[in-house]
Formats: sequence, structure tokens, C-alpha cells
Amino acid sequence: MQELKLSSWLPTTNKEVKIRGWDELDVILFSGDAYVDHPSFGPAVIGRILESYGLRVAIVPQPNVNDNLQDFVKLGAPKLFFGVTGGCMDPMVSNYNANKKRRDKDAYTPNGDIGFRPDYATTVYSKILKEKWPHVPILLGGIEASLRRVTHYDYWSDTLMPTILESSKADMLVYGMGEQPLREVVRLMQKGVPFSSITTIKQTAVLLDAEAKIPKNINWEDVEIASHEVCLKDKKKFASNFKIIEQESNKLAARRIFQKVGGKTLMINPPYPTMTEDDIDASFDLPYTRLPHPKYNKRGPIPAFEMIKFSINIHRGCFGGCSFCTISAHQGKFIASRSQGSVLREVDKVANMPDFKGYLSDIGGPSANMYKMKGKVQEICDRCVAPSCISPVICSNLDTSHKPLTKLYQAVDSHPKVKKSFIGSGIRHDMLVPEFNKNADPKELDDYTEEVMTKHVSGRLKVAPEHTSDPVLKLMRKPSFSYFHKFKERFDKINIKKGLKLQLIPYFISNHPACEAEDMANLAAETKDMGFQLEQVQGFTPTPMTVATVIYYSGYHPYTLKKVKTPKTRKEKDEQHRFFFWYKDENKTWIKNTLNKLGRQDLLDVLLPAKTEKWRKNKPSGEAKHTFDDAVPFNKRKNKVKYRGKKKRR
Repeated sequence: MQELKLSSWLPTTNKEVKIRGWDELDVILFSGDAYVDHPSFGPAVIGRILESYGLRVAIVPQPNVNDNLQDFVKLGAPKLFFGVTGGCMDPMVSNYNANKKRRDKDAYTPNGDIGFRPDYATTVYSKILKEKWPHVPILLGGIEASLRRVTHYDYWSDTLMPTILESSKADMLVYGMGEQPLREVVRLMQKGVPFSSITTIKQTAVLLDAEAKIPKNINWEDVEIASHEVCLKDKKKFASNFKIIEQESNKLAARRIFQKVGGKTLMINPPYPTMTEDDIDASFDLPYTRLPHPKYNKRGPIPAFEMIKFSINIHRGCFGGCSFCTISAHQGKFIASRSQGSVLREVDKVANMPDFKGYLSDIGGPSANMYKMKGKVQEICDRCVAPSCISPVICSNLDTSHKPLTKLYQAVDSHPKVKKSFIGSGIRHDMLVPEFNKNADPKELDDYTEEVMTKHVSGRLKVAPEHTSDPVLKLMRKPSFSYFHKFKERFDKINIKKGLKLQLIPYFISNHPACEAEDMANLAAETKDMGFQLEQVQGFTPTPMTVATVIYYSGYHPYTLKKVKTPKTRKEKDEQHRFFFWYKDENKTWIKNTLNKLGRQDLLDVLLPAKTEKWRKNKPSGEAKHTFDDAVPFNKRKNKVKYRGKKKRR
């Protein structure tokens, strides 16, 4: 591997700027993360993209906001603009858990140390820069800005906040993946167009003064949503906004969105088309060192980097549209896949790293098995407004062939220095079930599943059914849990056929909108009946720009405007979560009392049977996992009335 010099990284100090022989900078980036020069870290991608346009770019990672603010002036003023991002995660998610308790580790900081990223980092950085350099344009990007581009609910302050452009005082916001809009911003500025006049670039948002004239674009249709002030007074209006926002975010020919905020007007321009293969290859093929900046060498490892150090991202976007997930809101619903050649070039770089031992930790993306998937007839996709391509059913126009992905795996494994490549990203198990993926070739689905299980799993295969309740799953935009049963049957069959000893690890969520205590009891009983003792579980955390968060705050589903109940109190949340851990002694008395109050003796008999049961945790072999009532599946038992009392709320 070529020896790296300090100048191999984007400069972070005046000394590093001088090493490059620069006396002026075009763009200075501020980030809430430590600087890792790797294509999985957004600030590095943006820096390298700007550099590829011939700009002189520097980055100030995790500037100190608690001293004399020297970090905000040390590099002077850039010629074009400041770029500001809170980092690869929303800072509030980085700093706090679902119970609003401060985390004791920050994965994007050396040694996992906390205290280097302020709450609402994008706003904090931007306001400081605007005070220090009032005449220099500020452009926001990254997931915090992207998901807070319009009136949004902030869980941590329990308030409805306006667009982040208002609170940050920034001049422009780029939402989603920034390569395409940035290219146009830079092109216009290099032609001498004032930043204040750049208002019609796709995938950007600006806040117009009351007296400003609305820019015209004859190719765009416009739509106005309820103002921020109306949303503050009317939760139903706030909820109704989201349907428009989500649909326009996912459309290939979207409308321009307007929203009044105080005496100003927020203007959100339509997104760019999905990146082409050449576009996304160009982004990943930039000269990243793939390493943290040397300034961190004595501070300890950066956990987020260590996790993806030997991984390869093969695509962006997700067409799942899950109600609790922000991926499609930021990366888009349509899949942008890299070419096999680009992936293999990155594999070669990783394989030649000095400490590579032959094992790739992940060949994946937001969902591991969506590579190269797209609409069969593009014109149908062009007209589509559905937030998900696979809920409630898989779209008949969606090509879900796993052949390109299987071929890619085989090409990666043929590299002489690769001993094994793992799939660490979550796999959409439902797409591997012929009963759900009815237009796919069942043999192809089995071939892919077998390929993954025999060659790309280290003991455990992780999937995310998320819940067992049909009403909750419907709201989540996830398929019926019956398809997880079907997938497990296929998983067990391959396990036996190949003599493997793999475990299937399902992920579940508690406290989701529409979920009640009885649903969680059902979940615990049904998964126990399948032989699972759950470990991979989490409580629902409301984050901006999701259907579930809108419901959590407003109480209304944005698409139907019907009321939906959501657990909100700490007591409700803790009690739902306790059902996950029915096997812990400290929970047994509480579970017994709760199920007796609910009149669910059937569930109690499964979770805490009076007679000592011969039950064993789920094993990878094909032998019986338990002996109680083994011949009858839990969801088929005659003495069980599942979802009792729910129909009237559906």
C-alpha cells in the first residue's frame, strides 16, 4: 500500500493548509464527527467531492464550542462558503438514548469519548459562524439538516421546531445525498453568480424573506403546506403535511414545497433523479485514505470506523419505506447501485491494507439485498407516489432478482486476499419468501439464501421482523409475521441440508405507535414458542421525518388522519419492554399479574407455565426446540384469541 503523508488527508489546521502551499481556502467544512477519510463518512465524501471540482477544501472536525471559539476562526474565511453538518447521525441520537439519558459513548469520537459534539450541533456551529463571519454564506448538509428541513417534532425537547434554516440562520440547505446539488452550487459560484441568487437548484432549500420574489421554474409544479404557526396550533394539520412531504421526497418528478415560517417562506426544491451508476461510482472512487486523520493516533480508536473498516457499501437508498426509519427520507426510495468494477476496486484497496487479515466485515448497504433492484418499466416508477415498493405487497413492477448480488459476492470472494466476506447489514428476509415475493423465482431466492448462509454468515444471521402484531406491522409498513415463520422454515431446512450450526437472530421494537401491552405479550409468547430468547431488541425512538414520529407527536396517521394510540409515558414504555425479557426472574411476577388483569391466561400459560417445561433456546440444528404443545404453532392454537379487542381500532 502506498505510504501516506499528512497531505493525503484534507487539511484540518493552518499548518496542513500551508503544507499544500495554499494561501486561501474555497470551502471550510465543520463536522460533529471526528474526521475519518472514508466513503462511509459523509463529511469526508463531501470534502473529496468538492476537492474533485478543483476547490481548496479544509475540514474542522468537532470544533470546540466551550472555549474562546478559536476553532471557528483559525482557518479564516473561505472564498465560497462554509459547509456545516452535525455528522453521520443526528447529534441528539448520538448523545441520548430512547429514554433521553445521555449516552456514555460516542461512536464517532476517538475512544468513544463523549462531550465533543454539542446537542443540535448543526444549529450551534452555524450560529457561531454567522456571528463570526456574517457575510460568508453557510450551507447545511448531512442527516440532521436533511431530516429537519421542514417543521418537525423534536423528541428530546418535546417541541415542534421550525425548519433548521430558521434556527441556524444558515443560507441554504442541501437535503439527501449532496453530490449532485453541490456540483451545481459550485458551478454557479465559479461563474460569479452570488450565493444569494442561487435559489433554484434541485435538492436544496432556502428561506425567503417576506419581500423576496418567488423564483420561477416552468418545469416545476408547486404545493404549499400548512405554515409552522398553524402546525403549532393544530396537530392534525401538522400530520397532514407529512403525507405531502414524504410523497414529494420519493417522487421522481416532485413538486416544489412552500411553507410559511414567521414572516418568511421556506422553499424546498424537488430532488434530483436517482444517481446513475457512473455518478455513484465517481463518488466512491475518489482518493480516500480510508483511515482516520493522524491527529487521532494517540487518542484511541474511533468505534464507528472500527466497525466498518473492512466493509464495502454497494448501494444507497431503500424501497422498504418503514414507518420508523429515516433512510428513504435521506437517501431516497430508489436504489443507486455501484458497478461491480467499482466495488471490486474498493475490495482491492481494503485487501491491501496492512492490517487486513482476509475478512471483509460487510458487503451491503442500508438493506443488504437490494443491490441493482429497480422498476422493470421506468415509466411506472415515474408516476409512483407510494412510499414503499414492498408494502403492503411487493410491487409487480419491481425487479427483485438477487442474481446480480450473488454474482457480486462470488466476484468479491475470488479476490486472492479475501478469505471470507460477511454480510453484516440487515437482510430483508421477507423478499426471500416466495409466498410474499410472488413474482420471483423460488429457486433463485433459495440459491441466494443458501449462498448467504453457507458463505457469508459467521454463526448468526440477523433479520428484522420488528413485531408479531398484524395491526402494528401494517402501520410499520412491514409484512405479516407469518412470513418470518416461512423464512425460518427455509432457514432451518438449509441449516439441516448443509450441516450448519447457524442461529437466526430477529430484531424487534417495543413502544411503536399502535402497540399495546397485549401486543407485546403476544410477541413474547409467539417468539418463545419459536424457540427464541430475545436479545436484539429496542424501544421506539421518535426521530424527525418519519411517519411513526408524526403519529407519536400528533396522535394522527398522516395518510388517513385517523387517531392512533401510542405509548408515551415512561411507565408504559418500560412495561412494554419488559415483555421481551420474560425469562428474567425480576419480571415474572409482574408479567403474571399483568396477564391476569388482561384476562390472557393463554399467554401466561406459554410464557410462565405452571408445570415445569422442557424448553430450550433456539438452536441451529433441526431438532425440536421445545416440547410444550409442540405440534401446534402458537398462532394457530384454538385457545388463543390473538389481538382481542383490536378490530374496532383498525
